[in-house]
Parts: sequence; C-alpha cells; structure tokens
Amino acid sequence: MYTIVTGAAGFIGSNLVKALNARGVSNIIAVDNLTQADKYRNLVDCEIADYLDKNEFIDSLAAGEFDGAVEAVLHQGACSDTMEHNGHYMMANNYRYSLELLDFCLEQEVRFLYASSASVYGGGRVFQESRECEAPLNVYGYSKLLFDQAVRRRLAATDFHAQVAGFRYFNVYGPREQHKGRMASVAFHFFNQYQAEGKVKLFEGCDGYGHGEQRRDFVFIDDVVKVNLHFLDKGASGIFNLGTGRAQSFNDVAVATVNACRAAQGEAALPLAELRSRGMIEYIAFPEALKGKYQSYTEADIALLREAGYAAPFAGVEDGVVAYVKDRLKA
Repeated sequence: MYTIVTGAAGFIGSNLVKALNARGVSNIIAVDNLTQADKYRNLVDCEIADYLDKNEFIDSLAAGEFDGAVEAVLHQGACSDTMEHNGHYMMANNYRYSLELLDFCLEQEVRFLYASSASVYGGGRVFQESRECEAPLNVYGYSKLLFDQAVRRRLAATDFHAQVAGFRYFNVYGPREQHKGRMASVAFHFFNQYQAEGKVKLFEGCDGYGHGEQRRDFVFIDDVVKVNLHFLDKGASGIFNLGTGRAQSFNDVAVATVNACRAAQGEAALPLAELRSRGMIEYIAFPEALKGKYQSYTEADIALLREAGYAAPFAGVEDGVVAYVKDRLKA
C-alpha cells in the first residue's frame, strides 16, 4: 500500500516525506510539479517508491490505477504565493485539484490529511475555525476557504467513513524552504540578510503597530510534522488551526536570528535596542502593494487541536529560530 504525498518536493511536503522515512515508511508516491527544478534537492536525502508529475498523477488517479492501493494521502500541493493574481490558476490548482483528491479518498476510504491556511481569516482578530471568523484578503486565501467549506459539507454527510483532517497552517518556518524565494519565511530572509549585510530589514509600523511590532503566530516545521503524524496515527477528522497559539513580533524573530548568528561566531547576545543602535536591525517603508492585503496580527486558537488529543508543546521563536539558524549554517 502506498502513502501519497503531494507537493512532496516542497517545504512541508519534503519534511513529511523525511519524517515518514524516519518511521520506516518508504513506499511513498511523491507528487509535485518540478517546473521549478531546484525543488528536487529537497528529496535527495529521502526514500520514495516513485515520483509522478502532478498532471500525470491526476490522469493515473482518474484511470483507476491507484484504486485499492493507497492507505493515506498527505495533500500539501498548492500554489502558496499569496500575491498570485491569476485566479483561474489558483482555483484550478488549490480548489479543483483538492476536490478530486478528496473525492478519491472518500470513495476509497483512504485517510486524507491536507494543508489549509491561516490566510482564510484575513485581517480579523479572532482565529477560530468557524465561518464568522473567515474573510480572506486574497484569492489564495479564498481558494483555501472554498475547499475547507467543501470538506465541511463532506464531514456533515451521514455516509462519511474516511478520515479527513485539514490544517490551517500559520507562519511556518524551517529547513527545506530555500526554493520558495520571496514566499519563504521571514526567518529565512533575515538569516540571508544578516549573512550578506550584517543587518536585517523589517517593515516600519502599520495598522497601529510600531516598527517591527506586527505580530504573527510563527510555527516551526518540526511541530507541523509532529501534528500531521499524530493525526495520521490517531485518525481524528476536522479542520484545525496549526500554530503555536502565541503571537510573536517580527522584532522577536529578528533578534533570535541575529543572536543565533552571533552565537555561532562566539559573540554575546544583544537586546533589541542594542541591535538597533548598532545598525544590525533597521526598518524600511511598508510596501504599497501590501496595504489592505496584509495580516498584521495572527494568533491561532488551538483549542480544537488540543481537544483532538494533540498535547505536545510548541517551540517559540526563541528555540525554533535558533535550531533553524544552526541548520542553515550547516548548508
């Protein structure tokens, strides 16, 4: 029996493949689109049974080639560029493709775990998995919300027999995201900036927040993997926020990044004020293109995740960013 991971060469997908390997699982069908060929590097140290291009996979699925041969689908494949303006592409890739996989899994009674997104909440201040809190600011968020709504309808069906679990990822950071370019995490960009220039650049204040004080729920990739594997084991269904439950500022991430880099050079940690005065942290104008489309604050309500039985603690940026910097320094 196969485990299928879509978006397998991407950030979260490749970390899931590696974690499955650590469990002794290698009968994995890796599905992706390698038009951006550099992503292949994420799979070099992974063991898989086969690789299929996304379109080839969809054709094989429709032809019945995987009928009775799949035990779980971890669906991470999506266009995750929140600035993508091609709504036709976004809906075909994030919504229709997901529906085809969902219908296959329900028909075959195959476990289906998929990536949703905290972008469904838009600029709101309450991040609970309920319809009144959902108001996406872009077509990416809308594509994710529309699929979540389809899942909700399926979950309400009386003839529902398969596990379906969706995870609304908040701001994930960590190893294997180097291919993402401008869509990579702020921790990734801060590390590169500091290594190249000896300083990091943050946005000036907006939406009532001071310079660098916009706050997000930053969640380390190791925790994202642990949650996925927990649900794979336990079989719970539903739509769940996947964040730490604690908002931290971009300043917090910058300080953790710079001090982790300094520690690697045998230099002492410095507080934010000192890093600013020494020019190691500076602020740039908030981009016009992001105004009205930017989440200045996110913080996952993880009550449902806890109720579903996930009890492990989450790393704050003080620990997660340090681990990430150590990994980047080895690259």
